[in-house]
Amino acid sequence: MSYKVNGSCPDDEFLAQRLLLKGCEPLPRRRCHPASNANYVEPYPLPKSLWSTPSDSSVVWTAYKCKDYNCLVNRKKNHNGFDDCLDCFDLQGNEKTRWEGKGGGLDFGVDEVLGFKKPGTIRIGLDIGGGVATFAVRMRERNVTIVTTSMNLNGPFNSFIASRGVVPLYISISQRLPFFDNTLDIVHSMHVLSNWIPTTLLHFAVFDIYRILRPGGLFWLDHFFCVGEQLEEVYGPLIESVGFKKLKWVVGRKLDRGPKLREMYLSALLEKPLKNSW
Repeated sequence: MSYKVNGSCPDDEFLAQRLLLKGCEPLPRRRCHPASNANYVEPYPLPKSLWSTPSDSSVVWTAYKCKDYNCLVNRKKNHNGFDDCLDCFDLQGNEKTRWEGKGGGLDFGVDEVLGFKKPGTIRIGLDIGGGVATFAVRMRERNVTIVTTSMNLNGPFNSFIASRGVVPLYISISQRLPFFDNTLDIVHSMHVLSNWIPTTLLHFAVFDIYRILRPGGLFWLDHFFCVGEQLEEVYGPLIESVGFKKLKWVVGRKLDRGPKLREMYLSALLEKPLKNSW
């Protein structure tokens, strides 16, 4: 953590992120200057920025395999190894229609979810592990402010989110959510909260979501995945034990890796009780 005061900060994003993913907080560097691209240009103005790929010069690319946005947009075609949110940098692909329309089955629509509450009462919220923040953009188009947590797992997710004109929050699922009790109207998470997280940590996370939601606030658990009997024996009871009221609970098969794995999806809309929330 040594650095020259009033000089440049070390370029070690990869190491710092490994610490964050383990729930550790890298020591703050309070007296050095982080690097920026020498050819930096300002982002597109709103609303154009919401659905436009930003300039390559908005990112310092040293920590990533891809060295420009064209590589990220096309990496699904040239995929080799693990990448988080494989096709989400392609704003003209699947991102363009995500959460739009009436939905159906496991796919809830934004307007459907907002319709569970009085108009205008869902105003501020959080998207946990929100990729490139398309959920936040979709909600912004409906006058709802969403902060998006995202890590930079082999891609400049936080820079991309900021360039779109919505707010990124660089924390991992291992960290306590930096919001006061009973404050947010809605919390959403797609795929991130699933069976890859140790059960105790998942329990902590769901309780933390309950903590920051105001009474009457909504928790949208979007495509939680697990294996067969885990939903009935482990995760269903775990979620129910926290104290939410079920507004919608849909279970379906996850078949993208084949039926033999017996994987399941759960999409649920849960409400923190308006009264008796302890």
